[in-house]
Amino acid sequence: MLLEQVKSADLPYDAQGKLTAGVTEIGMLDETAVKYVRCNTWHGSNAAEAVGNVSIVLFTGGEDISPNLYYQPEEWHGIEAEIDYNAERDVSDYLTMAYCLDSDIPLMGFCRGNQMLAVVSGGEMIQDIPTWFAEQGIAYDYTHRNQKAAPDAYRDYAPHEVQVAEGSLLYEMVGTTALSGCPSWHHQAVKNVDNTRLIVTGYTETNGVQMIEALERTDKTFAIGIQFHPEAAIVKNLDDAGNKADYIDYETALSVFQYIVQQTYLSQEGEAA
Repeated sequence: MLLEQVKSADLPYDAQGKLTAGVTEIGMLDETAVKYVRCNTWHGSNAAEAVGNVSIVLFTGGEDISPNLYYQPEEWHGIEAEIDYNAERDVSDYLTMAYCLDSDIPLMGFCRGNQMLAVVSGGEMIQDIPTWFAEQGIAYDYTHRNQKAAPDAYRDYAPHEVQVAEGSLLYEMVGTTALSGCPSWHHQAVKNVDNTRLIVTGYTETNGVQMIEALERTDKTFAIGIQFHPEAAIVKNLDDAGNKADYIDYETALSVFQYIVQQTYLSQEGEAA
């Protein structure tokens, strides 16, 4: 089921759920809105009502997260071609995830959802991967999102390997320490989770740099993020796409969602008992 939008009681919305203040010209949350979201978190919002008795909440991929929402706020990266923000969703996702973590409600984030788990938990972000590699003086081969050949050119998911930590929740899902063909589409990434309650449980080697691909909150029953898109591999296989062999096999990709359903069922059984 699709949860309703979670709104902050500290911010003004119109009848369509759009913010009428607190948004910059390029669509990011401004400093005042960020202060309310980060300081008051889900308190005073409708997060509890929106989540209700849902057994697990999935946070999907999508737009970039406003960089001033980070634990250590940053200025916009300044790349005109990469302006992709959704202030209302930033508020909704942040408050919903904060509520789930505080209430120990199982959650899983994909791509943007993985990044939001890092942001809510105090991790650091890379706003633009190609720019960051250039700043480090390291060549970048667009492992995480295919470089666009032309403005109107089709761009598919970039497949790459992910090393999985044995004993992690992701390992329990996929049953291997090496995943190949992970569908990836992102120009931002989690930089590090030092001094947080997150641990890195998956990474991909990119020109000598270990880029974070999976995270877990060790203080929660089930709070996990993965940077890639197993659902895209499932669709590739169901559609019998010509390049489906480039991506995770159907059974492995499906195992992620089968695990989620199984854990939800077990959770409901436990509550009933």
